[in-house]
Amino acid sequence: MSLTSTMMDHPLTVTQLLEHGHRVHPDRHVVTWQGTSARRVSFADTYDRTRRLAGALRGLGVREGDVVATFCWNHQEHVEAYFAVPCMGAVLHQLNIRLFPDQLAFVIDDLGDRVIIVDDNLIPLLARVLDDVTSPEVFIVVGDGDASALEAHGEVHRYDALVDAATPIDAWPDLDERAPAASCYTSGTTGNPKGVVYSHRSIWTHTFGAMAGGVKLQDGDRVLIIVPQFHANAWGLVHVAWVQGSDLLMPGQYLQPEPLVAFIEAERPTCSAAVPTVWNGVLAHGARTDIDLSSLDWVVVGGSAVPRAMVDTFEDRYDVQIIQGWGMTEMSPLGTVAIPPAGASGEESRSYRARTGRIVPGVTMRLVDDRGVEQPWDGEAIGEIQVRGPWITAGYHGVATPEKFDDGWLRTGDVGVIDHQGYMQIVDRTKDVIKSGGEWISSVDLENAIMGHPDVLECAVIGVPDERWDERPLACVVVRAGAELTPGALNDHLRGEVASWWLPERYTFIEEVPKTSVGKFDKKVLRHRFEQGDLDVAPAGD
Repeated sequence: MSLTSTMMDHPLTVTQLLEHGHRVHPDRHVVTWQGTSARRVSFADTYDRTRRLAGALRGLGVREGDVVATFCWNHQEHVEAYFAVPCMGAVLHQLNIRLFPDQLAFVIDDLGDRVIIVDDNLIPLLARVLDDVTSPEVFIVVGDGDASALEAHGEVHRYDALVDAATPIDAWPDLDERAPAASCYTSGTTGNPKGVVYSHRSIWTHTFGAMAGGVKLQDGDRVLIIVPQFHANAWGLVHVAWVQGSDLLMPGQYLQPEPLVAFIEAERPTCSAAVPTVWNGVLAHGARTDIDLSSLDWVVVGGSAVPRAMVDTFEDRYDVQIIQGWGMTEMSPLGTVAIPPAGASGEESRSYRARTGRIVPGVTMRLVDDRGVEQPWDGEAIGEIQVRGPWITAGYHGVATPEKFDDGWLRTGDVGVIDHQGYMQIVDRTKDVIKSGGEWISSVDLENAIMGHPDVLECAVIGVPDERWDERPLACVVVRAGAELTPGALNDHLRGEVASWWLPERYTFIEEVPKTSVGKFDKKVLRHRFEQGDLDVAPAGD
């Protein structure tokens, strides 16, 4: 007689997360900033509104498997949709409000969005693509602004009126944990964005993997979620905060440094998360005026590499710990969190927190070189980062991309090293690494070293053709307001920081590094500008 497990086979669903948070933490709040003050709704009342939203969507004909999209900022209503849509068996599609019009039109029809929940102040962005899409039938408007641009394209309802009049859903349906629950699309650096469809099981496992891997939210914390809800599920923080009983502080449209700092000073978050460009803006604002960040203990920074100078400035000036995280839309998104090992303090702790991060439980990782040979975890061998696990996609919606996968492993496109303790450090993207005279130059490390100069606000490094070395770095630098810098001064700063043969022979000073729709440096734009002769390139000898 063979031995079998005695454990219950209970499905891992978003519904289970929702029910736990509202039953165990009913008195915590979702807090939405409105510019000068906040509105707050308890988890108990949020749960009631979530059931009403589900009932309203049922009344509009939404059934299991239908797609309901959001075109929204981070706020109360978006949190309600995060739970109502998947828990009723439909699929939540978080539309990226910063996509180009043709990309936005593509993703709406590609997934088949029947209903779109849209903020009134975002209607002009949505309306400009509605002549080019066929799937939307119903629009639900958050706010009381003009919605006439939607009327020719489907039914139009007001969110508050719809929810207030709705009968709450009587019971959540029993769902298969492998059923689709939500979807985000990649930002589409080339061609159309690609859809990643998350299951209930992947969201559930990602939530608990994030908690085990270092996202230390707990009952009573107040987490300021700046990373957009349409950007890889807000890095999973909505679900983690709800389960753990942490107040969700949602900034709405107020993402500029001054209103963001006003929100921080008024509502006193204990932790936060955003891409580096957001925190660069906060630091620049803090350099011009006194700001109070004393409530913050730590902030997770991801989306692109974190300059060591940012780690030092936040800790020295504001006593806030920066913790780097890494992941991808395809990974739900979490892969690593830079939590230092036990006993690390001072300089050693800062060094660990500035790394790409330690692999979180649930993610399996390997390094593969350009010959397809797996590399050791010795902190020196370099290879492409490849991953697999329960919250990592095995493909894309509606499109075959075998080049993105290797025998069941997702090819991330990141090049890096892993040490014997599972700390991973990204050296570059495969498409960004600079091959100079047969040797690699890490554009990421070079950018971070340049941004260590106190007069540099931003820097992106791209490879450009070179007759002698095939390729050399071009540093595209944004100088802080009121400062003056020369290429020679920057190379003087770099000496001793990087290998001498890494020193750029070419610099260009620009007003801003172009960004992707999720706030990452968009190097393809800089490469195009260089190819077109639109960058004023100065030699380092000047």
